[in-house]
Amino acid sequence: MRKTIEGAGLEPARAPRLGDRLYGRILEQIISGHFQAGDKLPSESQICQAFGVSRPTVREALTRLHADGLVTTRRGSGTFVLRRPPGQLATLAEASDVAGLLRCMEVRMALEDRAAGLAARRRTPRQMEAVLRALDALRASFGEAAGALAPARADYAFHHAVASASGNALFAGMLEMLHGTMLRAMDVSHGMRRAGSAEWSRRIMEEHEAVADAIRRQDAEGASLAMRHHLYHARRRVTEERGEG
Repeated sequence: MRKTIEGAGLEPARAPRLGDRLYGRILEQIISGHFQAGDKLPSESQICQAFGVSRPTVREALTRLHADGLVTTRRGSGTFVLRRPPGQLATLAEASDVAGLLRCMEVRMALEDRAAGLAARRRTPRQMEAVLRALDALRASFGEAAGALAPARADYAFHHAVASASGNALFAGMLEMLHGTMLRAMDVSHGMRRAGSAEWSRRIMEEHEAVADAIRRQDAEGASLAMRHHLYHARRRVTEERGEG
């Protein structure tokens, strides 16, 4: 039976960021199981009618869902759900907030791999010590009780220490501008980590260690690659089923 977007009884989205709100509404219905893997989403015109939004807004939301690996478009057939994100995502963040958190990750991917490469070239001994102290604090924070913000704060401190070591104060300044959103995204990520396996926690720690080690060795290419690898997987962990990365 063909499913409709109205099935969950959602009222039209009216927030300024309609694309984000619509992304969140569709994501909610995928997480809840209303739309399951293999299901076809309603057409663009049906979604427009259900939520009172324009086609460009619908296309923006679908494009973001596609970029996150949640849906695929088959020419001439429509848009289909590929997989369901982890259920705990809905308990850690409002679905309408997820698009903003992932957009923050996109900005970080554009900034932080470059900052890490510069840090490897330019870091002073004192800056290297700061990066390693932040790494130790992050490792220690993994034992914090559920709900504690310490892991998110320690995670942010590590990334800020790397940016500060780049020798360009604008990198650290940009992260400071993103501080609130980064902290929220990191809190969601660490909440999912706590709900995951010990292997998942180990991988996350190893990603940070790889960045710090490349900076310590003054391997600019390696530091940039390690940071890019970490941020890519950090973003994917938000939308992938537990244990996939």
